[in-house]
Amino acid sequence: MDKIIVRGCGPLSGTIPISGAKNATLPALAATLLTDQSVHLSNIPHLLDVTTMLELLGQHGSAITVDERLGVEIDNHRINNFLAPYDLVCTMRASILVMGPLLARYGQADVSLPGGCAIGSRPVNLHIDGLRAMGAEISISEGYIHAHAKRLHGARIVMDPVTVTGTENLLMAATLAKGRTLLENAAKEPEVVDLANFLTKMGARIQGAGTSTIIVDGVDTLHGARHRIMPDRIETATFMVAAAVTYGDIVLTGTSAEFLAFPIQKLLEAGVEVEEDIGRESLRVRCAHQLRGVNLETSPYPGFPTDIQAQMLVLNSIAEGSSSVAETIFENRFMHVSELQRLGADIQVVGNVAHVRGMSKLRGAPVMATDLRASASLVLAGLAAEGETVISRIYHIDRGYERIEEKLLALGADIQRISG
Repeated sequence: MDKIIVRGCGPLSGTIPISGAKNATLPALAATLLTDQSVHLSNIPHLLDVTTMLELLGQHGSAITVDERLGVEIDNHRINNFLAPYDLVCTMRASILVMGPLLARYGQADVSLPGGCAIGSRPVNLHIDGLRAMGAEISISEGYIHAHAKRLHGARIVMDPVTVTGTENLLMAATLAKGRTLLENAAKEPEVVDLANFLTKMGARIQGAGTSTIIVDGVDTLHGARHRIMPDRIETATFMVAAAVTYGDIVLTGTSAEFLAFPIQKLLEAGVEVEEDIGRESLRVRCAHQLRGVNLETSPYPGFPTDIQAQMLVLNSIAEGSSSVAETIFENRFMHVSELQRLGADIQVVGNVAHVRGMSKLRGAPVMATDLRASASLVLAGLAAEGETVISRIYHIDRGYERIEEKLLALGADIQRISG
C-alpha cells in the first residue's frame, strides 16, 4: 500500500495550476446519461473518483474518448445496462448520481447503496423520497435500490436537511420529467450551479440555481453540448492553507476567489495575504508573519465549507493563541484530530467543537489518513512540522487531489510517494 513521506523544509514558493472541480465533474458525467448525443467535458481532473465514474458509465454502455488535453467525449446512444454494481458504488458515494438520469431517460435504475468516506451519516432517503414524489416506484432489497417509472412527473419537493447530491440527483431527473418541479431548500453550492449551467446548455429549462428554490420545467429530450468544468475551490483553499502554514508565497492559476469568500475571510483574520488577479485567473497567497488562530463554524454554502475544516485545524494548531472549530455538517468529521495529536497538536474535541491551543511547531510522526480531506490536512501538517511525517492509507487523497505530490514538489516541498 502506497505511503507519502513529507519532510518539513520551510516556505513553499512558486506557481501551480488548479484542477477542475471533482464535485462538479462527477454530477456532470452522470448528467451525460440524459442524452443520446455526444457530450464534451473539459477541465476534467485526473482523479480516482473520476476514473470510477467513467468506469460506471462504461458499464452502462457509454462510449468514452479522452483527448490529448484530458477532455472527455461521451456518446450514450448505446446504453444497455441500468445496473450500478456494488463493487464500484461502494468506493464512492457520488455513484448514486446515475440513478436520477437513468430513471428519467430509461425508466429504470438498479443502484447499490453507496459507500465512500466514513465521515458520518449521509442517507439517501431524500433522493428516494424525491423520486417517489415524481412518480417512481422504488424498493430496496439485498443492498440495492430498484427504481422504475414510465415517465417521471413534476412535483414540489422540500429537502430537509439540505443535500448537495440529493439536489443534483433530483435536478437531473426533473429535466426530463413531465411538467414543473420545484426543489425547495435546495443546495446552493457552486457545483450545483455548474451542473445547472451544463444542463441548460443541453436544452434543460432551469431557474433559480444557486438559490434555495430551483424551478425545472421538464422537456422531452436533451441534446449534446460542450462544457468546461469549474475550478476546484477545495483544492484552491487547500493550497492557500499550504502557503499559510509554511509561511510561503504561492500563485495559484486557473482559479478565482469567487466561491471562497468565507475561507479567504478566515485566512485574512489569521494574517495571510490574498491577492486576486481576475484578468489572469490567479490568486497569490503569502504569509510573512506569525499566524493567529481563528474561530470558525462549518455550514452549507455560502458558509465555511466542511471540506476545508481539517486544513484549517492544521493552521490553528501552529497559530498563536486559542481557537475553536465547530463542525455542523457531519457528526464524525474529527477523525483526523487523533492523527494531528500524534504530530504534537494540542486539540481537544468536545461534542462537535474542536478546541485548539496553538503550538510553535509540530513534530513529524507516522500517521494514517482516515478520509479524503483528512489526508490533505496530514500532508499540510507534515509540511509545517519538523522532521519526517509518514502518511499511510493515502488512497483517500487520490480520490480528490490531482498529482498533489507533483504540485507540491513544484513549490519546493520535500515530499515523495513510496510503495509498500
